Amino acid sequence: MKKEYDILVIGSGLGGLVSALILAKEGLRVCVLEKNNQYGGNLQTFSRDKLIFDTGVHYLGGLSKGQNLHQYFSYLEIMDDLEIHQMERDGFDKITFNGDEQEYPHAQGYDNFVLQLSQFFPNEKENLERYCEGVQYVCNHFPRYNVTGEDNYNEEILHLNTRRFIESITSDKKLQSVLLGSNFLYGGDSEHTPFYVHALTVNSCIQSAYKCVRGGSQISKLLIRKLREYGAEVHKHADVSEMVFNDKNALIAVKTKSGKEYAAKKFISNIEIRSTLKLITEKRLRKSFLNRVLSWEPVSSCFSVYLVLKPNSIPYFNHNIYHYSSEDHVWKAYRYEKESWPEVYMLTSTPSKHAAEFAESLTIISYMDFDEVKTWQKTVNTVVDEHERGKDYDEFKLERAHKMIDALEKKIPDLRKFITNIHTSSPLSYRDYIGSFDGNMYGYAKSSDNPLKTMVSPRTKVDNLFLTGQSVNMHGILGCTIGAFSTCAEILGKDVINERLTQMIKNSNEEK
Repeated sequence: MKKEYDILVIGSGLGGLVSALILAKEGLRVCVLEKNNQYGGNLQTFSRDKLIFDTGVHYLGGLSKGQNLHQYFSYLEIMDDLEIHQMERDGFDKITFNGDEQEYPHAQGYDNFVLQLSQFFPNEKENLERYCEGVQYVCNHFPRYNVTGEDNYNEEILHLNTRRFIESITSDKKLQSVLLGSNFLYGGDSEHTPFYVHALTVNSCIQSAYKCVRGGSQISKLLIRKLREYGAEVHKHADVSEMVFNDKNALIAVKTKSGKEYAAKKFISNIEIRSTLKLITEKRLRKSFLNRVLSWEPVSSCFSVYLVLKPNSIPYFNHNIYHYSSEDHVWKAYRYEKESWPEVYMLTSTPSKHAAEFAESLTIISYMDFDEVKTWQKTVNTVVDEHERGKDYDEFKLERAHKMIDALEKKIPDLRKFITNIHTSSPLSYRDYIGSFDGNMYGYAKSSDNPLKTMVSPRTKVDNLFLTGQSVNMHGILGCTIGAFSTCAEILGKDVINERLTQMIKNSNEEK
């Protein structure tokens, strides 16, 4: 007799794993299917030269006791085992520009955030305080941002525009650029990005900013360990290729490319939303919904360079650097000319295991359009299904890597002398390993003019099929975690989820 699960989750990205664990904790029979060799989606890491490199999670916020991600991870029973170290309190992010030697800090703690930037902008203290109040106000009115409480979207907040809000706070062009300096984390667009996207992205890190020791994959490993403790099954190399419906149009099972069939009462798709729609097939979808999703613009992809360093050569820095060729470039960073690329980059370092004051590697990331790698778009390169893309592709990546190093040497003179090896990933890497459409970093671009256009309910028109993940409303560690709880609230009932989280918070407060 074929085994039937209560819940089957397609895709092992963070949203899928969190959803699976929430439901497994309720005693449901849960199964997670992952097509690749490694679980975790954007949580994946890879090893080169005996070093660990992150693909997507370079740092995360809200992990200090009592803060939102700490509370969510505590409910999921992974917080105590998470190995993290706190980033530089007076500047976890530093914003820099060509021709300006200053490094403008984003500090942890709102009072400290204002204090540190006031040293560079002494006449802007009150405006900085207003900015902080605005960020916190928006976050406090966002569903489940504070774990319990607000459960509906505030229309007024959804229509706030980031650029208009920042310009209403201060007329100082430099300060505007500094406040927007980490918009690489959401692919900001000067004309359209809603302020809630900016606020949700920066707020948790201003509260507290941490790096995962030995990479973000420990989050997925801890979640999977917990899933198995609760009796759930997790399978890799299980690429779902078909959804099976009965004659009443109800989803009853999925089939994988290897021919296996998995039956369940309810299903959660954590894969890219366009891939989900293909599995459902057009005839079961409303044309208006299908056209709406297909009209979404993907956020830009990126090109990453991973530099292995000679021992004791480059000092370790416990912060991220966001560098721009000019102040104006903050808002048009993903629009670039190939000749002048990279005009923006994010730079991080990893401490050496043997001498913590030195870096063992650097990671540099810049935007890259998928069009630049379209020549090789029909190739696939993963551990599961490997095809070499060819010499031209290798040469393209190496040429781009050296352009990135050229840009970095303006900040770190003679950097090339200290590099022992160079590794890269392109939009094709992100497409194949993460499963994102055209390798996009953060799902689809959102607009303050029409915020509901890119918002979808976790509940689909197929009665027993639900959605979660970065394609559903918000990206990032916190966004996908909140999204997973919202998805499970549709399955278990909002009262059940609220009761569980309220009790967890109460227990935590009693322990104090």
